[in-house]
Amino acid sequence: MPPVKYAVVTFGCRVNQSDSLGFEEQFLAAGAEPAPAEAADVVVVNTCSVTATADQGGRQTIRRIARLNPAARIVVTGCYATREPAEVAALPNVARVVCNDNKPQVLSFVRALASEDARFGALTTAERFGDGDGGCGATVEPGVAGRTAFTLRVQTGCAEPCTYCIIPETRGAPRSVPIEQVLAEVSRIVAAGFREVALTGVHLGSYGRDLQSPATLPDLLTALRHAYGNARGGESPRVLFRLSSLEPMDCSDRVVELVRDSNCFAPHFHLPLQHASPRMLAAMRRPYDVAYYGRLVERIRRDIPEASIGSDLIVGFPGESDDDFEQLVRYLEASPLTHLHVFPYSDRPGTAASRMADRPAGIVVKERGRQLREIGARLTRRFLESQRGTVHRALTLEDGTLAVTGNYLKVRIPPGHHRNEWVRVQLTETSPTVCGTVID
Repeated sequence: MPPVKYAVVTFGCRVNQSDSLGFEEQFLAAGAEPAPAEAADVVVVNTCSVTATADQGGRQTIRRIARLNPAARIVVTGCYATREPAEVAALPNVARVVCNDNKPQVLSFVRALASEDARFGALTTAERFGDGDGGCGATVEPGVAGRTAFTLRVQTGCAEPCTYCIIPETRGAPRSVPIEQVLAEVSRIVAAGFREVALTGVHLGSYGRDLQSPATLPDLLTALRHAYGNARGGESPRVLFRLSSLEPMDCSDRVVELVRDSNCFAPHFHLPLQHASPRMLAAMRRPYDVAYYGRLVERIRRDIPEASIGSDLIVGFPGESDDDFEQLVRYLEASPLTHLHVFPYSDRPGTAASRMADRPAGIVVKERGRQLREIGARLTRRFLESQRGTVHRALTLEDGTLAVTGNYLKVRIPPGHHRNEWVRVQLTETSPTVCGTVID
């Protein structure tokens, strides 16, 4: 019997991307073969539910797969599947709905489907399928599913009480992977040929607080530096670690110092601000004020001048007045941020914000979002222009004519390199496309 053909479709955050890499490893360990969703026997759809648009995207994708591949058995997991399992189960061709807590058993559910359908194909019995905290029976290589960097989840779950967020309900309480296990996973990943690892978590900055022997994110970074790093300016490390989104209150002086002083950490920060109005931050239950945030990003810009600093913003939150919005605009225009992700407020039933009144009109929200995106474009152009002529170590992507720098600039370079090679590039153009030359 031929092997099972599988596809994995992923929505949302880097945590979901990491989980989907685990699915890929499980399927490969069991002898399955990757295929496009339109030709696969089984399709795993890993959903997001951070906004209503994310829910809609998951539904549309499932319906499209069922229409184009009527024989496919669709397994749906992720936050939307966890939040609305009955709604998801009613979609066409959905054979199983798997909540986030049961993600490590996805392959077991697929085996059950195979045993029910003689046309399904074969799956071998792998010794390990992963326990949800790292570790699988096979290691994917750079290039699988288009991935050059490996996204490694070191933490999941969140206990923060932000009024607009449903994720604590769908992801549960914080759980961290012990440092020793993270180091073992990194060793496995590096041995497979990966040269960049993105460290991710639902609330990455809370890393280690739940462990039997409590630890901190700086403890984890220090262990990685000892294993893989050198002082900045020293010999290039074997692997570069990139931090995914950090809540501002978790980006401590020690975290900034570790990124500043070691060359194995990318000078790239993503620090969600959400708003700059004290009234809005309080309504969102964000545990910092704009003065704290401003000091943090100014310190990063001073200590690591080449660092990219991105942020998330919510526009149209319940009660947002013209004055609240103007405070946000004034802060952003004077800030050292380099790129913005702007989200219109999306009501999530069951959250505290869903019970709040005085919501801005849709046309107002749309206009405010447009203004913030324009500001973001200006901030990005300013940062790119500041980088003209600078030299960076970069990792090649795709066909080797695109490379990503430590400070997260995607640079077009001349042909002559393969995917997953370290190169030194000098930025020669920043508009309309970022281009560079490879130097010795």
